[in-house]
Amino acid sequence: MDTVHCEGQKILVVSYRNNVSGVKRLSKVKFYNWSARDRLIPILKLIDENYPTKVAKLLGMSRQHVHYYLKKLEKAGLVKRAGPRWPALYETTEKCKKFLTGCEGLTPSFVFRLHNCVFKYPILGEPVQPVDWRRVEKMNWSALVGSELGLTVEQTTRHVLVYCDVVEGKDPSELLLLAKDAADRVAAHLRLKYGVRLGDGRLARKIHLGVYDPVAALVSRYWQVSDDVAKVDESEGFGEVDWLSVEAAKDYLLMPQNIKRLIQIQEKFANAMNEHLRLIEALQALTQKMDKVVEKLSLSVTNSEKVHT
Repeated sequence: MDTVHCEGQKILVVSYRNNVSGVKRLSKVKFYNWSARDRLIPILKLIDENYPTKVAKLLGMSRQHVHYYLKKLEKAGLVKRAGPRWPALYETTEKCKKFLTGCEGLTPSFVFRLHNCVFKYPILGEPVQPVDWRRVEKMNWSALVGSELGLTVEQTTRHVLVYCDVVEGKDPSELLLLAKDAADRVAAHLRLKYGVRLGDGRLARKIHLGVYDPVAALVSRYWQVSDDVAKVDESEGFGEVDWLSVEAAKDYLLMPQNIKRLIQIQEKFANAMNEHLRLIEALQALTQKMDKVVEKLSLSVTNSEKVHT
């Protein structure tokens, strides 16, 4: 019988020997908590439906890193090769399902999903070679739409648009850089393939940096909420806040720290106010004592005057 369990800082794949009751043998493959959160679990969730190269692109990792972890996961019995030797295809095992179930608490708190990311490149010179893309009719105009290096591209009268793949990660800035790098590679490919002269690329529309949010999950059941900063919807089948800029996403990421800092400031203010109240109470008590002393002195003076008269 094989099982998988998680321990504090390292995750160990455990195999039980059938011939010796009660004796277990640990696999030599060890995974650490940080790599499980950031690398292993995301790879395992994607590998059934994607090539390793596509997994690397989606997670913002190098192909070498993904293949390195897949080799370790294969030794641990969590994935296995499927199909021909080339291209390399992997699928998860039953042991992997137990692994993912046992390690669900190790997933990161905030994972952003960059989508609706489109870069446009101004056309400075017409293509030398004919573009073999299909023509698509729009509302009042038409465009050429094709696929280059796995990304959808569109040629309008003035620009070439590159539609980036969805990428996930914890750093909004890094995700945008990864998307821009992929779009730039496509633009360089178009220059070489068709001889078209393109200018520098820039965002064609507001990006969407989606993140699951429990409040959004509740709100999205009843309304669609949007403004210039973000929108809340259930377009992916679950409640999600789509931040429309990297800055807004980073502010959201820092929100728990900011709330904690506000609570600390509030506690300090409350302590200072308590000290202030205690000081006021002490001054009031001192004032009452002084009033009594003054009253006694006044009475003593009055009695003294009566005696002399």
